[in-house]
This record gives sequence, C-alpha cells and structure tokens, in this order.
Amino acid sequence: MKSDSIQEFVLDQLCDLDELGCRPMFGGYGLYMGGLFFGIIFQGGLYFKTGPATVHEFLGRGMQPLRPNKKITLKSYYEVPADVIEDAELLTEWAERAITNATV
Repeated sequence: MKSDSIQEFVLDQLCDLDELGCRPMFGGYGLYMGGLFFGIIFQGGLYFKTGPATVHEFLGRGMQPLRPNKKITLKSYYEVPADVIEDAELLTEWAERAITNATV
C-alpha cells in the first residue's frame, strides 16, 4: 500500500479522535494529537509510540520497531498489526494508548 493510500485510510479509521493532525515528515507522515507526536506512517506501515505497558502487545504479535534506514532503529515506535489497522474501533484504542505514551 502506498504511503498516501495508507495515510488516507488511517486518518479515516481514526476519525473519532478529536484534534488529530497529520503532517509530512521524514518521507512519511507524523500523527499528532494536539501537540503530541504519537505515530508515524512510513513506507506503507503505521507505527505507534510504545511504552513499558504497551510494547509487549507489539512484541507478542511479532511486530518490529521502525527502521527509517539501516543505521537507525526507533525502538519506541513499533509497527501496528494489519488486523488492528483494519478495525477502526481497535485502532482508535491503540492510538489512545500511543497518545498516552507520548505524554511520558
């Protein structure tokens, strides 16, 4: 899925979040809630900010951290599973937890 296509799909899935923002960044898109940066759409994938209470869900599903290039791995942003992205209610719940992680 192209970044623009997934961007439109993700924004549509997260339409229940007030103040959701999306801006181009790093060749992808950053997701914001108010001033909090909580997600990244990059090369056809969606990555959410994780923390100690949520990283286990991502790891338990075999998801990987964001690697924007071969030298950099962002270990606090993990790819969101496809089944979560496809379920608007579940994706919104995961996004809300990512927003909480962004405040820490």
